Amino acid sequence: MSAATATSAQKKEKVSLLATIGNNARQYGIVGALLVIVIAFEILTGGVLLKPNSFVSLIQQNAYVIILAIGMVMVIIATHIDLSVGSLVAFIGGVCALLMERAGMNWMLAILLSLIVGLIVGVWQGFWVAYVGIPGFITTLAGMLMFRGLATVIVGESVPITSNAFRGIARDYLPNILGFWGPFDGLTLVVGVLCIVGYAFSQLRKRKRVEKVGLVPEPMNLTILKIVLAAVVIAFVTYLLASSGNAEQGGIPIMLVIVGVLVLAYNFILTRTVFGRHVYAVGGNRKAAILSGINTKRVDFLLFVHMGFLSAVAAVCMLSRLASATAQAGMEFEMDAIAACFIGGTAVTGGIGTIPGAVVGAFVMGVINQGLSIMGVDTAVVKTIKGLVLLLAVAVDIMSKRKKS
Repeated sequence: MSAATATSAQKKEKVSLLATIGNNARQYGIVGALLVIVIAFEILTGGVLLKPNSFVSLIQQNAYVIILAIGMVMVIIATHIDLSVGSLVAFIGGVCALLMERAGMNWMLAILLSLIVGLIVGVWQGFWVAYVGIPGFITTLAGMLMFRGLATVIVGESVPITSNAFRGIARDYLPNILGFWGPFDGLTLVVGVLCIVGYAFSQLRKRKRVEKVGLVPEPMNLTILKIVLAAVVIAFVTYLLASSGNAEQGGIPIMLVIVGVLVLAYNFILTRTVFGRHVYAVGGNRKAAILSGINTKRVDFLLFVHMGFLSAVAAVCMLSRLASATAQAGMEFEMDAIAACFIGGTAVTGGIGTIPGAVVGAFVMGVINQGLSIMGVDTAVVKTIKGLVLLLAVAVDIMSKRKKS
């Protein structure tokens, strides 16, 4: 290869790299913004934010946002909205508490029945949206009022949870079956290494799949850069988790396992299944989706069934963390979930959005909330700042679309 040819190839690779980054500026910008926010609050809090136990607390306190955002992002992609999830958390949490404390039911059976209640609620709301034709906004607004009222009826007085096993869902960790490697939890270190290897393998496999179908993959330099940055972040998170807890237990919180399984499962559903492709098709152009033979009513129905199920999971997690069911539980949870989706890059007009993006958005909200709380900022100011962040995120999304058009 001549020097001129090599130089031309390098220029083409550089242009391709810059073009790829430019086309995905929104996606990379969200991750970059999260890192900037984390670093800023780490400095402002005097290093408290990223202490191991503080980081675990961040995960445990914001698990419900991530769980609800997983379902909410799919609903918003399909051009709907769900305003009832906060009330559902209170209602289903109350049902679960009564089953355990008043009916004397085993905690695992109570969780199973609570999940079934969530599915039934999802079927109820999905029916009105998909087959009666009532907009999701109106249906779930009615649901928000109904289920908050039902929560007040069944748990007008708080119902404390006495089951230590149930309360352990939110406060306990995976058993350290590999012992301690120095001061660190052995199991956590192994899982961290496997996550790095798994991410690298998935990125390289993605390149091969793209090449196999005859398309041009992203520049190799960008792939390597993403793998290196991800490895650094995963290694740091692994360090925080492996050194968290106490001499008796620490490492990977059970709550993180629940969230991780749901993120992986629903990301697979949204990106690798026919249902997921139909969700994007419906959100992109509903009329075209109908003409192409997609059963849009079935898609809408299943979306709200999934949302009901995830609301039930969030209710169980929140009940375990609070160790008491109250009618006021879940207040403004729907707003946190919706904000996480929009901050994470989900389009207001539908058709665009990802579950990893919603997770990043949830962490942005969580870091802001926890960082300001550590600094002793008043809750009213915290809400104001979160509102401004949401407004800015949507404004950036709209302005970027105007530039492209």
